[in-house]
Amino acid sequence: MKPPEGRKRVVIEDIQPTVNGGRYPACRIVGDVMTVTAAIFGDGHDHLAARLLYKHKSERRWRTAPMTALGNDVWSAAFTVNKLGSWRFAVEGWVDHFETWSSDLKKRLAAQPDPANPKPTDSPQDIPLALRTGALLLEKIAQRASGADARILTDMVASLRWMADQNAAFYEYPLNAEVEALASHSPNLEFSTRYEPDLPLWVDRERARFSAWYELFPRSVSPIPGQHGTFKDVEAQLPEIAAMGFDILYMPPIHPIGFAYRKGKNNSTTALDGDVGSPWAIGAPPSKDSEGGHKAILPELGTFADFDHLVASAAAHNLEIALDIAFQCSPDHPWVKQHPTWFTIRPDGSIQYAENPPKKYQDIYPLNFESPDWRGLWDELHSVFEFWIQRGVKVFRVDNPHTKALPFWEWCIGDLREKYPETLFLAEAFTRPHIMYSLAKAGFTQSYTYFTWRTTKAELQLYLEEITQPPVSEFFQPNFWPNTPDILHRTLQEGGRPAFMQRLILAATLTANYGMYGPAYELGENIPAKAPPGKAQVDVEEYMDSEKYEIRQRSRNQPGSLTPLITLLNTIRRENVALQSNGSLHFHPVDNPSLMCYSKSARDAAGEENTILVAINLDPRNEQAGWIDLDLKRLGIPHDQDFDVEDLLTGVHYTWHDRSNYVALRPTILPAHVFRVTRQ
Repeated sequence: MKPPEGRKRVVIEDIQPTVNGGRYPACRIVGDVMTVTAAIFGDGHDHLAARLLYKHKSERRWRTAPMTALGNDVWSAAFTVNKLGSWRFAVEGWVDHFETWSSDLKKRLAAQPDPANPKPTDSPQDIPLALRTGALLLEKIAQRASGADARILTDMVASLRWMADQNAAFYEYPLNAEVEALASHSPNLEFSTRYEPDLPLWVDRERARFSAWYELFPRSVSPIPGQHGTFKDVEAQLPEIAAMGFDILYMPPIHPIGFAYRKGKNNSTTALDGDVGSPWAIGAPPSKDSEGGHKAILPELGTFADFDHLVASAAAHNLEIALDIAFQCSPDHPWVKQHPTWFTIRPDGSIQYAENPPKKYQDIYPLNFESPDWRGLWDELHSVFEFWIQRGVKVFRVDNPHTKALPFWEWCIGDLREKYPETLFLAEAFTRPHIMYSLAKAGFTQSYTYFTWRTTKAELQLYLEEITQPPVSEFFQPNFWPNTPDILHRTLQEGGRPAFMQRLILAATLTANYGMYGPAYELGENIPAKAPPGKAQVDVEEYMDSEKYEIRQRSRNQPGSLTPLITLLNTIRRENVALQSNGSLHFHPVDNPSLMCYSKSARDAAGEENTILVAINLDPRNEQAGWIDLDLKRLGIPHDQDFDVEDLLTGVHYTWHDRSNYVALRPTILPAHVFRVTRQ
């Protein structure tokens, strides 16, 4: 079939960055320089030109940037994203007949015979005809220009024709830089090729790329032993949490907890009097089912006024409150009575509770995303987010999003981000890679990762190189957590305090987003729950006396607490821009498999290069030593130049002389060096 217009001779391919061919937006942060590349080519030897078009959704007109040929048909241009939210960009290319003519004219002029010394091999170049051809091209360009530009171009048209009429024996190049620039500003786009469709881009605020999360259970923070904590008690801890260097305080669900089939301590299926249950079993107070659910607050925590005051107080301490959104219900949740079709109905008429056979979770009813009233379900879940956004919450941790319909997330988060572009969403999705990445493409700002289960040097390096480089890094922001209320990895169970230090340093320096569940982490809590029948103890990752099922009051400043190290690491992260993004992460070879070395670099606000080099012992029991083979070119250091490294954990300075450097690390003292590199 013939195309609608067969005179478009330019081909545009392989535009980057794109995600699934433009199905989903690439992601950037406000202030980033967005660099776009494309393969642009055509038939023959004509010169081409191309431009990048871009605009924010609030803008009517496209802005443009000329694209530069990099070689081998690859072109590039860039622009700065200066607003939150949705952007679009496109690439357009065309045959540049004027530039082709100009280039050919220069060749003709260079081949002119010398009138004073003609050679038999000289051939006439017919310069006057070439000048008249240029005049015709420039005349059309002048018609597309306006004002003074058009006058300058029109004068040059006349000049070219005058020169052609002279039939001179020798010609100089007639154009100046001003005319060439004006000609390029008014291209003939009649037969240009524009890549279709326009491509999407999403721009987040800085917190999407760089954040430190601290999780606590508000019911455990009362200063009075045995008493249920409140929002006011959480507020009293804000100065301490802020002083540790965290910027997001995340609380598990704050809603009423169901009584039906409530879990007891240590996940017992029988709750005793006074057992507080799991915050993820969202229900309603007794005899007040209309007051429960996802838009209500557990009465023991306080009132909406108390919550609003907590949000405002957190902001005053440069903290943000993150809420947990868990779309599941206790049997006494209001939705169960009001919308039974939102759940799976079993043949006997009862509602299906959560199961992972042979395990049964009678205290949880999953939602049915194949409900005949799926539209009503979607709208209600969307309204839960909007309810809390309108109370000042801008950050959400979403529980198990991979067990909810992916099309729902794409619609829900897409709509919420368009209305509230400052809102951030963290996916708690320990799931298969395709699903994890699909959630990120659908709009989740950050994601939990497999970091917890990557323990060897080879595993860590391979995983980090996957998630911090394109194509994954175009849409996926990892968030490393060494522990959660659900996950006490065997490394922490068996490695003691050195392992807690190691995993903390790795999480805080390998990625720009990290978090921890405290005070369990500061205090090095590492006793796992007892294995249930049929399960090996080594496979248990639950905590003994888990805070998910009971109140656990303790001070994070007990002797031996990691609070000072956490505070120091967060200070280092804030003072070194290299640790505030992931794209520059580079691993340097070490001759000992128990030692790992990596670096990050970035320019600070003053334009100075900031480089952090981390060497860490992955063995929690034994001192390990070895030789690092530094990639000096990657670090921007000449081979014959000395350079200083300062260990930011200890304040000790060293002068290194070449690429090979020896390190020895004792995990019981400090398992790592966090060096700042200074070029002499």
